[in-house]
Amino acid sequence: MSDDDPIGLGIAVLTVSDTRSEDNDTSGDFLCEAAVAAGHQLIERQIVKDDIYQIRAVISAWIADANVAAVLVTGGTGFSGRDSTPEAVAPLFDKQIEGFGELFRFLSYEEIGSSTIQSRALGGFANSTVIFCMPGSTGACKTAWNRILSEQLDSRHKPCNYVGVLGGHE
Repeated sequence: MSDDDPIGLGIAVLTVSDTRSEDNDTSGDFLCEAAVAAGHQLIERQIVKDDIYQIRAVISAWIADANVAAVLVTGGTGFSGRDSTPEAVAPLFDKQIEGFGELFRFLSYEEIGSSTIQSRALGGFANSTVIFCMPGSTGACKTAWNRILSEQLDSRHKPCNYVGVLGGHE
């Protein structure tokens, strides 16, 4: 394999929502389709209620799975009553990726102005698996994927990307 050949990663997608189902989960649909179109393998996709322990259970299983190199989470990052994705996921991190949330909010500001401060998007590593948590809107998922994640999960992106430090990509 040459440096020009991308390394496809095993990706899992989690939608956190009390109202989404397989029929109306446009954000999860987008993330799955975008990942596969970029040459990655969709290992699993789930939808769970906005419950700290359900979120942790699913993500914990994925970070223990050697086939999953990246977890993409959509939903539960706001400030409404049951939004609890950051509280569920952050304790699982071995290392936090502060720059993901910072860059996401910077890019989002161009689209939605100061409302971006209501996003608690975050990222981190757990057991050599990268986890990115983004808002539940499809527009936010497109911003995150198109302007950050597609490059950082691409082994050809220079000067650096996350592929070399992830498990599950052999």
